[in-house]
Amino acid sequence: MTTPFDKEPTKRSGWLAGLRASFLTGIVVIAPVGLTVWLIWTVIGWVDGFVWPFVPDSYQPEGLINRFLGNESPADPNWINVNIRGVGVIVFLLFTLLVGWIAKGLIGRSLIRFAEGLVDRTPVVRSIYSGIKQIAETVFAQSERSFEKACLIEYPRKGIWAIAFISTDTRGEVAAKAATMGGMVSVFVPTTPNPTSGFLLFFPKEDVIELDMSIEDAAKLVISAGLVYPDGEKAKKAVESQLKAAS
Repeated sequence: MTTPFDKEPTKRSGWLAGLRASFLTGIVVIAPVGLTVWLIWTVIGWVDGFVWPFVPDSYQPEGLINRFLGNESPADPNWINVNIRGVGVIVFLLFTLLVGWIAKGLIGRSLIRFAEGLVDRTPVVRSIYSGIKQIAETVFAQSERSFEKACLIEYPRKGIWAIAFISTDTRGEVAAKAATMGGMVSVFVPTTPNPTSGFLLFFPKEDVIELDMSIEDAAKLVISAGLVYPDGEKAKKAVESQLKAAS
């Protein structure tokens, strides 16, 4: 036999479950947008804070606007306080373009060689500058290069598989001293959930199984720790076909 007291918890529980589901759905929608806006806003503010100390006060937006309005100094009662976020980013971009344009010319290259010659003769500064320069050239000068394909490798031991990204065919001294019959490839094995760190490994080509999934889908799989599995059936068939071809 049921009583009104038996039905009430079920209704309340269903009502609370609906609210909980709606709240979680709202978080899923709001969180990516909110975090993206916050990150962009923070980076813009950081760039502004870095750039403006190098710009004279009279040429900053606040100084230009008040000078246009006829206000002489911040002590003026009509002085307007202006904080336009993002103008510093524009100034930084224009300055960077100007420096790049000058550096590509004959005079700019000569000045850079002269300055680098001075830096090379300074013990501590030389080490810091050369390290930062190598990082900048690797990250920015070769930014057009990217991973070729996603792949599967047995790592860290046989029988355990890991998602990796094929960089290039192994060349130079590494390829010569670790030569195999089928050649070698350089692969990057990312860590979860931060794929920007990982391991550079050199694998024989026959031990690397290329995947049909895109680089982006493979990155999602790594970042989500296997929770977001893109087109799993297609990837499974690709692995099976590779294994059959290898056997």
